Amino acid sequence: MTGLEIWLLAVGLAMDCFAVSIASGIILKRARLRPMLVMAISFGFFQALMPLLGWIGASFFSHLIESIDHWIAFGILAFLGGRMIMESFKDEDCKHEYDPTSLKVVLALAVATSIDALAVGVSFAFLGIKQFSAILSPIGIIGFVSFALSMVGLMFGIRFGCGIARRLRAELWGGIILVIIGTKILVEHLFF
Repeated sequence: MTGLEIWLLAVGLAMDCFAVSIASGIILKRARLRPMLVMAISFGFFQALMPLLGWIGASFFSHLIESIDHWIAFGILAFLGGRMIMESFKDEDCKHEYDPTSLKVVLALAVATSIDALAVGVSFAFLGIKQFSAILSPIGIIGFVSFALSMVGLMFGIRFGCGIARRLRAELWGGIILVIIGTKILVEHLFF
């Protein structure tokens, strides 16, 4: 994967964090540095950890399916992107019943929003990332982008409320990015 593709992938993965952060900012109503940092750091950490865990797990058996690895990577990214696109069309109101200042809630949200990143880590193994040093840059970028977009999302939610969340369509754009990257991987392996 190129550097641009990794950054786009990171943005696509971070869209769930961004959307949840906007909702959390709406609940917070005012900027409170400590809970905002706890949430953003948690989201960034788990978004970086999950691809690493997926890559480690898949690295043990990726050599067994080298002939179809591009199809698997495409399938994972297309499924995740498609699911994000479908979820973006659900009509949800802005009433959320959780406490974004609770560490237990924040950790649960961080894990829930990073499950997609676990699957992306699996696709990294199928794309030929074999060495630990080669995975460090992508997971660092994913973690950083997730942290940054979480902070931005919190500020958007605090500043603009519900209206901005609906207009941005973060999940839709994140899903489109994942599908495009998956399609590019498939086309490159089939035709180039």
